[in-house]
Amino acid sequence: MRADNSRHIVDAARLRSEYTRAKAIQALRTLDAAGEPVTFETVAKQAGVSRSWLYAQPDLRAEIERLRATHRREPRSPVPARQRTSDASLLRRLEAANARIRRLTEENEQLRGQLAHALGERRAATTCASPPRAGASGPRSVTVGPC
Repeated sequence: MRADNSRHIVDAARLRSEYTRAKAIQALRTLDAAGEPVTFETVAKQAGVSRSWLYAQPDLRAEIERLRATHRREPRSPVPARQRTSDASLLRRLEAANARIRRLTEENEQLRGQLAHALGERRAATTCASPPRAGASGPRSVTVGPC
């Protein structure tokens, strides 16, 4: 009597199929993460499977077509979908930048005021403290500041 090995053959085929699907899914993720164009050809090449096999898998086919359409609409955008910024995050970044500009403008005005005050004090100190020059003849114009 001969042993029935059909169960082992079915198990091996199922494992091979799961491994092939995993390679195809990984190839899809890798191409999308790298911002590369996702086509049946690039996925097949990356995963080491045939294009006809990809076309025969409804879920993989739909995902490839979706990603291909996304890249076609945004030809200049190599950024993967999960890394693209949303409108809300862009708005938060803009608000933060505007707040920083406001703070720096206020600080700049304050520093300019302090500098003007320090220069005024320095000028007043040099005007009040400078003795008349020896050997200078005639009247001289002097600006008198607060002493």
